[in-house]
Amino acid sequence: MCNDYGNHVAYAEYAEALKQLEMPIRAPLSPPNLEPRDDIWPTENAPVFRSHDDGVELAQLRWGFPASSPKGRPVINFKSEGRRFAESRRCLVPASHFYEFKGTKAPKAKYKFTLAGEPWFCFAGLWRPGSGDVPDSFTLLTTAPGPDVAPIHQRQMIVLRRDQWKAWLTLAAPEAEILAPLEAGSLTVERVR
Repeated sequence: MCNDYGNHVAYAEYAEALKQLEMPIRAPLSPPNLEPRDDIWPTENAPVFRSHDDGVELAQLRWGFPASSPKGRPVINFKSEGRRFAESRRCLVPASHFYEFKGTKAPKAKYKFTLAGEPWFCFAGLWRPGSGDVPDSFTLLTTAPGPDVAPIHQRQMIVLRRDQWKAWLTLAAPEAEILAPLEAGSLTVERVR
């Protein structure tokens, strides 16, 4: 399952894309410093978009819901099938690419996925508020693999096209339509190791 993705998107690209979708960034009031990252790993902070007033907020949240037990792992991926998210805190997690790994022995083969014809995309995500010394956090939703991912992995992150971003935040379309794998040829796949 995806435990590594990257983000090379500049704030100006976010602002323009969201403005075109009539989801302007309302917070923060000034552009944050967003460094390009080839790898974002679980428990690291990363940008997410969540609903805010009549637009969205760009926030830096920790990847992974806190574990339910002291020895447990953070919940970085969350299965979407058979669930409803109307009462959930939904978010968009921007990315330039993501990785999947194949094999049983280290080092496993590493594959990089990008959205064909687009410089970046968003994953469907959920976020939770923190409390005390636990920060706000997010997790990525998964589904059965589409034809581009299936030869490499048995699950995949839900990659949303731009015309689905607002629908995910507002649930303006049926969840089953939004939370589905993309059709064949939507993702470009490159073996990087």
